[in-house]
Amino acid sequence: MDTRWLGILLFEDVEELDAVGPWEVLSWWTANFADDGYRVTTFSVDGSPVRCAKGMTIVPDLAAADLPPLEVLVHPGGRGTRQMLEDAEHLERVQAWRRDVPLMTSVCTGSLVYAAAGLLGGRPATTHHASLDVLGGLDASIEVRPDDRFVDDGDVVTSSGVSAGIDMALHLVARLVGIERARQVRRGIQYDPEPPV
Repeated sequence: MDTRWLGILLFEDVEELDAVGPWEVLSWWTANFADDGYRVTTFSVDGSPVRCAKGMTIVPDLAAADLPPLEVLVHPGGRGTRQMLEDAEHLERVQAWRRDVPLMTSVCTGSLVYAAAGLLGGRPATTHHASLDVLGGLDASIEVRPDDRFVDDGDVVTSSGVSAGIDMALHLVARLVGIERARQVRRGIQYDPEPPV
């Protein structure tokens, strides 16, 4: 079976947990259940290290041009998405990924970038609670879901803020392989979503 690749985009001022939360889920899964046929990688546009929103520096595995064909793309959010909303080159890049990648996913304000690129027209979607109005303002045809941790609309999955990316990634495991596998991953990373405070 050919390897099916999951790619997590990194960029300057990405919110750390937006990227690292899904990475934890997807990397634990693919490392412990290699026979499922999936692998996960990180990438930045040019392959250079990125400084995240709170100061963490992450070195991506690849540059975008060196990516294998992706089955799933994860576009995180964070302060770095603000300028992307008016960055024609990045929006064109997102549109090109949309044409080539079967399943586009986002965490937090990554969905704002999808909206600006025209991916969410007429679809239900969500984002960080502080950016729900921005999401609706980018495209009035979007059905904004303020109370959902994530919204699966077939070939596009959006999730709300920061830690919701973990829930969304577990949902991806359940969707791609099955609910029992997702439960095994959840146990493996000891993720218990009942808030401690």
